[in-house]
Amino acid sequence: QVQLVESGGGLVQTGGSLRLSCAASRRFSSFRRMGWYRQAPGKQREFVALLNNGGSTTYADSVKGRFSISRDNAKNTLYLQMNSLQPKDTAAYYCNAYVFTLGDGWNDYWGQGTQVTVSS
Repeated sequence: QVQLVESGGGLVQTGGSLRLSCAASRRFSSFRRMGWYRQAPGKQREFVALLNNGGSTTYADSVKGRFSISRDNAKNTLYLQMNSLQPKDTAAYYCNAYVFTLGDGWNDYWGQGTQVTVSS
């Protein structure tokens, strides 16, 4: 089992910035990839950003150039730096990890989510 705990959400004005954190209960060495997803009210969960174990990143077109995903291996923490926030970014943001566990294989894990609200 892997626990993921997000933090850093809140209320911010248009054009502002926030940094989300996702603390994992295990070291990243067994993680194939980690990422951020978001879900706005009445909408499906959508991909935001991905960080592979090798360090390559992928972003949704809607956040390219504004959001940045990174990690601190020593702290077992994943980050999402969000700049130039817009009302359309308002959503609950979820951390995701694809992890190998001996005896259990590869599994997806999700955090509980953190709310980001951007006011106009």
